[in-house]
Amino acid sequence: MRRGRRALLLVAAGACAACALVYELALVALGGVLIGSSITQTSLVISLFVFALGLGALAAKPLLGRPLPAFVVVETGVAVVGGFSVLACYAAFAYTGVYTPAVVVVSLLCGALVGAELPLLMELLQRIRRQAAARAMADLTAADYVGALLGGLSFPFVLLPLLGQLRGALAAGLVNLACAALIVLVVFGPSLTRRARAGAVAVLAAGTIAVGGGLAYADRFEVSARQQLYDDPIVLSERTPYQEIDITESLTLGGAKDVRLFLNGDLQLSSRDEYRYHESLVHPALGAWSAAHADAAGPRRVLVLGGGDGMAVREVLRRPGVAHVRLVDLDPEMTRLAREDPRLREMNRGSLRDRRVTVTNADAFGWVRRLSGPDARSYDVVIVDFPDPDDLGLARLYTAEIYGMIRTRALAPGGVMAVQSGSPYFAPDAFWSVGATLRLAGWRGRPYHVDVPTFGDWGFWLATPAAAGRGAPPLTLAGAPRDLRFLSADVLRAAAAFPPDRGPRKVRATTLDRPAILDYTRRGWSDY
Repeated sequence: MRRGRRALLLVAAGACAACALVYELALVALGGVLIGSSITQTSLVISLFVFALGLGALAAKPLLGRPLPAFVVVETGVAVVGGFSVLACYAAFAYTGVYTPAVVVVSLLCGALVGAELPLLMELLQRIRRQAAARAMADLTAADYVGALLGGLSFPFVLLPLLGQLRGALAAGLVNLACAALIVLVVFGPSLTRRARAGAVAVLAAGTIAVGGGLAYADRFEVSARQQLYDDPIVLSERTPYQEIDITESLTLGGAKDVRLFLNGDLQLSSRDEYRYHESLVHPALGAWSAAHADAAGPRRVLVLGGGDGMAVREVLRRPGVAHVRLVDLDPEMTRLAREDPRLREMNRGSLRDRRVTVTNADAFGWVRRLSGPDARSYDVVIVDFPDPDDLGLARLYTAEIYGMIRTRALAPGGVMAVQSGSPYFAPDAFWSVGATLRLAGWRGRPYHVDVPTFGDWGFWLATPAAAGRGAPPLTLAGAPRDLRFLSADVLRAAAAFPPDRGPRKVRATTLDRPAILDYTRRGWSDY
């Protein structure tokens, strides 16, 4: 009988440890989405959480005389604070714009409550059957670590894709309460007085009502909080395993629609001026290839990395000589929306439904690294259209390593690459770091920038392999369609000029080991 009770308590202890790790991971994931600084958020949450574990363990010492009622109260606190942790921090970000202080408070409070669990569980374990402290600690620690493994695996593979961050944390809170109920009512139930049992049930019921209510309200809260982040009404919102996709729509003073696409809260395009960006990204690269191969009808095979909205592909398909376009984008939900959502499909002119287009949903870095067979070194033009490198995962897509692999594995002899490079005005160090990185990776690049009202001054790099024996590629619209809405020969010529305060500067290249562009991007945009 004692062995069975000890086993149940250890199982509950492992489940509590799993929930604790879920709260940590949920806060880290939320920070990565809202702030974009994955390393900083991970370090902040984990270091504060672990520090608070120690404080909680010390604070639990006076409670060891009455471990069962103390455990009920502490575990209910863990469930409520941990369950509402993501919701509270999201609310602080959306409604007040104050995020980091909220994360600090929540991490410390949640960590302290979790830290109080282990001493109380140890005392409860000893009250079932006394044994050497080292042996009891070994059993409890083993259960704790196994639970941490389960929590660490369940968050990214089960809770996040099925429930998301808000509801996933609240669901973990209900698990905490269920564990407390198991320990109180099953493991120690027969030895409790009726009054003690009723008190424990009342506390756990209050916690369950609070967390359950939060779970029921989470969807409405998320819609309301998310709308606070945008000026215009949200008409579509999707959470995928990779990102949050939002589309807003409004009417301008002139009566025209303004449809905007956001990924993780960052604006990606506006229907009012996206053509300026995409014409500038695509047509100079196609023009440079055509100028270098005057005897050809135009580039036939084009690779687009990123750009899952289909706008860059739309511009590529305007060249009649293009026979095949491969789009490599991580998120299948993004490319599905680009094909099916009427707003995006109208803007991209159904580009991802074109028979010449092949969509591959994969991590671009890994896809280029594995590129082999007939596709290897077969693309005349490569268009690199990744979001700005404001976190470590995106910074790896701006490294010398990926540019080197594109040059040696994807680009055909005589090929050209264009790279979306951010704003030379708002983040000039990051912009010029792209050029330094291209040089390190064996390219010769030419910078240019244009005005995109939604974004401001925006820049690109055009590049050809240095080994080709040629200089930097020319800025030309050779072979471009005549009905471009923004680019012209004069505009492109002016795009090559940079003012003295935003001209070339001495900056570091970006590599996997030293992602300099990440720091440059954050530092540049922090001033605005």
